[in-house]
Amino acid sequence: MLDSKALQSIPLTPANTADPAPDYPWPKPYKSAMFLSFDVDAESAWTSKDAVHAQRLITMSYGGYEARVGTPKLLELLDQLDLKATFFVTGWSVDAHPAMAESILKAGHEIGHHGYHHLLPDPGDPWIEDELERGFEALKRRLGVRPTGYRAPYGEFTEELRAALVRHGIVYTSSFRDDVRPYRHRLADGKPGTIELPVTASYDDWMHGLSARFSPRSIFPKEHVLSIWKDELDETRDWGAMVTTVLHPQCSGRPMRLRLLREFLVYAKSCPDVWITTGEKIAENFLRHEAANR
Repeated sequence: MLDSKALQSIPLTPANTADPAPDYPWPKPYKSAMFLSFDVDAESAWTSKDAVHAQRLITMSYGGYEARVGTPKLLELLDQLDLKATFFVTGWSVDAHPAMAESILKAGHEIGHHGYHHLLPDPGDPWIEDELERGFEALKRRLGVRPTGYRAPYGEFTEELRAALVRHGIVYTSSFRDDVRPYRHRLADGKPGTIELPVTASYDDWMHGLSARFSPRSIFPKEHVLSIWKDELDETRDWGAMVTTVLHPQCSGRPMRLRLLREFLVYAKSCPDVWITTGEKIAENFLRHEAANR
């Protein structure tokens, strides 16, 4: 339980002081959008929780599935549906599985920054800059890419990270869960931050479809998740807003989950008002309208 001193230290201000998301139009003929994105953590999803997991080979095999099966199957599906997506890849995954990372780039998808070791950003952590720099270095060395988009490991953020991303030239981030349209962050000093493409929490497949050996969660059946995803998309279409997926190859690349994703994406493609695209394209649309309204 928090003590009184800790409670008194809680600031009486919103954690996010950004202006409300502007109602910029989507490219014609679209009236809503889907940011189709994947998080490629591989084994770093497990070693970031406990470095000793590197010696626990069955635990590591959950992440190893991404390079062996999950990512190739997802790339095959996206090719069949003629869709482009953003893959946020940890630097460790690029170094450990270069062929997997290269296959994503070769297929024409956007590569985003996802840290190096997939470490949880916490206030005051001294390694935030190192994690960013090592991630950039791995993506540049292995793929020749300097990403413009970033998604925080574990979907967590700090003010230090928010400022560091601007210094490193990141154009957009996709981690917050506080809106249904893109907006621009405001730093603590009042200066503009990155564009935020907010995450839609219900589209995190890890919450519905991955049960590790010691996980208390059971896997949700396809019918339940498909109902959630369709309802979320349909209401978002009515709002003229955006949904953002957080899909993982070690989850959605497994047979039952791939079938679920295929059925959902076929449904989404049948909606002529939904722009299914990458984070880079959505950020570019925001920047055009922001400049025109400045």
